[in-house]
Amino acid sequence: MDFTFVCPTEIIAFSEKAAEFRKLGCEVLGCSVDSKFSHLAWINTPRKKGGLGELDIPLLADFNKEISQAYDVLIDVGEETGATFRGLFIIDGEGKLRQSTINDCPVGRNVDEILRLVEAFQFTDEHGEVCPAGWKKGKKTIKPTVDASKEYFDTAN
Repeated sequence: MDFTFVCPTEIIAFSEKAAEFRKLGCEVLGCSVDSKFSHLAWINTPRKKGGLGELDIPLLADFNKEISQAYDVLIDVGEETGATFRGLFIIDGEGKLRQSTINDCPVGRNVDEILRLVEAFQFTDEHGEVCPAGWKKGKKTIKPTVDASKEYFDTAN
């Protein structure tokens, strides 16, 4: 939600890495249940005062909460009813959901980890190999057959 505490840190972090996402063929969108007018006020508020300042990503206003309901992040019980959890969805060029994460409100996400996931999905799509835990671009991958995977496991363990 606009003018909260963790949200600006995430939005600014994603905005600052927007060019890296674009190099990977990705677009980053921010979305909240606030109005476009609230978004404008938040963007016009200086970062030193909890605002967003200039951004390199668009913010969608989901004022009617349709997007939040469709992605199952809308909070519908308790005193936070109408707010949303921190949902993050990686959707590929074919419209296929590749990864989803829903965080509770007090904890922000790691943008570098999201970049790593996008690179890993793109690598597996292009090369047909799979990426072990913590994989980073240029590191060893696993050939996804019992016999061929031994090459990785022999050197990794």
